Amino acid sequence: MSELVGEHHHKLDPKGRVSLPADFRKVLPKNLKVTRSPKDECLYVFEPTAFSAWVNSFFEAKGGYRASNPKMARLRTVLNSRARDVEVDGSGRIGISAELRNAAGLAKDVVLVGNDDHLEIWDAQRWTDFVDSVDLSDLFSE
Repeated sequence: MSELVGEHHHKLDPKGRVSLPADFRKVLPKNLKVTRSPKDECLYVFEPTAFSAWVNSFFEAKGGYRASNPKMARLRTVLNSRARDVEVDGSGRIGISAELRNAAGLAKDVVLVGNDDHLEIWDAQRWTDFVDSVDLSDLFSE
């Protein structure tokens, strides 16, 4: 996947669709996976292979996924169950189910944020609160 960056303010339409920014549409395929962030702060949108890599990344520190490990199997099942397949329509929009919108607290105003291998969809106010809580000077402290 190409690197996704930037912050883009959009609106959800009454049917729960949001337009993807033009620069995201240029690099993303038509078929995507949308899932809840681990703490339900926002939604993550991945290419299918990047989604699989994301799920697998949770098990890397433990030597990789092992189907014989019941806890790993349960965790992977839940991660996969939270994802939905979506398709970019001819107008460059994706539809977000009411279930996913509610889980992430998405209202009408949303912010699409590029985060390298995926994009995130935030409620606009939640995004502002999140950004305000981050102190970039922490990058330069010892």
